[in-house]
Amino acid sequence: MASPSSATVAHTGDNLFLRVVAAISTCAGWCSAGMIVAAVAITCQMIFVRFVLNASTIWQTEAVIYLVIAATLVGLPYVQRLRGHVNVDLFPLWLAPRARLVLAVITLSLSILIVGVMLVYGFEYWHFAYERNWKSDTVWGVRLWIPYSAIPIGFGLLLLQLVSDLVAVLLGVDKPFGLEER
Repeated sequence: MASPSSATVAHTGDNLFLRVVAAISTCAGWCSAGMIVAAVAITCQMIFVRFVLNASTIWQTEAVIYLVIAATLVGLPYVQRLRGHVNVDLFPLWLAPRARLVLAVITLSLSILIVGVMLVYGFEYWHFAYERNWKSDTVWGVRLWIPYSAIPIGFGLLLLQLVSDLVAVLLGVDKPFGLEER
């Protein structure tokens, strides 16, 4: 498997905090990939049970839905680390290096604020489901706090990666928007 070029991955330098966060984000990416593989395997098993054995399925559809949603949320910090989110860098390319730095600090700070709000509300939602012992209205009856835990975990890890990106830019370990000075 080819590794991404150094221009597309957030730099960590010799900073312990940045390296630890990068390792956590990479681990989250592997967990996310594992959830996708599990969802595909369960889908294959469900197809076999339904169409070959002509039997009904109970838990498979619900499990696949929860796994794909959790994989999306838990994979957020890894995608941020690889700078894989949709990005339009025309404006940063146009700016001078100092203005680019200011814009990067502003956008990362706003992103941290928004993700922080999502984390707080996601945690409240998860805690509410846990406290009230919510269960899904299916035969399987999943305790919903389990799949809902992906919300605070995913946004918490994304927040950590965004803080790491901001620290890297402020310390000069990484360039704003990953763009080299012209």
